[in-house]
Amino acid sequence: MQTKLIIEQHFHGCFGIDFNKASVDDVLYLSKEILKYGIGGIFPTLVTDSVENIKKATAVIKEASQKQTSDMAKILGIHLEGIFINPEKKGIHNPKHFLAPTIENYKLVEDDFIKIVTLAPEMINSHRPVVGEGKGVNVLPEKNLISYLRSKNIKVQAGHCVGGDLTGCTGVTHLFNAMSGVAHRGETTALSALVDDNIYTEIIGDGIHVSDKALKLVFKSKPFDKIILISDSLPCTNYPYPLREGKQLLASDRDAGAGCYEFTFADEKVYYDGIKATSKEGTIAGSTTMIPKIIKRLMNTIFRTSTLSTTDREKMLSQLVLTPYSYHNIDLDGSIEWDEDFNIAKVNKK
Repeated sequence: MQTKLIIEQHFHGCFGIDFNKASVDDVLYLSKEILKYGIGGIFPTLVTDSVENIKKATAVIKEASQKQTSDMAKILGIHLEGIFINPEKKGIHNPKHFLAPTIENYKLVEDDFIKIVTLAPEMINSHRPVVGEGKGVNVLPEKNLISYLRSKNIKVQAGHCVGGDLTGCTGVTHLFNAMSGVAHRGETTALSALVDDNIYTEIIGDGIHVSDKALKLVFKSKPFDKIILISDSLPCTNYPYPLREGKQLLASDRDAGAGCYEFTFADEKVYYDGIKATSKEGTIAGSTTMIPKIIKRLMNTIFRTSTLSTTDREKMLSQLVLTPYSYHNIDLDGSIEWDEDFNIAKVNKK
């Protein structure tokens, strides 16, 4: 079967490259290599960092986008995941860099190449404490950060949050992970995302971030044209040992990460055992799998049932690949040819 090229809207790097620390050459190299995997459009994603580092990384990625050639995945914009999120759901993010979600604070990092912003909606019009600010934000809805971002045609996604009011949001970031889950009482982020057909929903289908039963719930609850497959991949993804900036830990080391490879991500030591990457406390830092492998897994597990034919699964795959195109209202040349086991057989760049 044939589909359009994949668009990856949420990943922090791969091939040993971290977008928060990358050079222009690093970004160009990554965009060239990733096209070989059928990924034709990318939104490099920045984890929480200092304002200075976010501005520097943004400038690097933007410059790389202006130097691309036809044999590279097109850099479509930047996904700013950090700084406006809830400390209660910080995940691997460093809370010392968190800022209150105000228009004034956003302007500290603002750039026309930022196309997606993940934030915690409840931190707006609330009095929850924010590290570095000491208080929440309380402004009129028509003058808040969500409205401001939407006026700039930026996608606003709820993530690393606990609130269930998704007013103004276009989507949610990595459903179930770092957010309030499904509950039979009250309003939670995951529940609101599942029942609102207007909300686009990122999901990590690597089998580690979200269980198969939870994945089935998503695919039964949401229209396929509102589900966005992401990898949330880390720099260690598809990179041979040892990691570029990492070191091998001795098996005799009884501390966390024994027998793993250690690297730094989001100011935190991350331990990668070849399958999963976590902090010392066991927090998942991100995935170590690229989208084509995730797609193959979904097609051969979640969607391999007696009631679904191969044709049914092919239609599902085609729609899942198309969803980011409609979300961002863009088009890309090129296509992917898949074999019967949902391996990529050929990538057509034009």
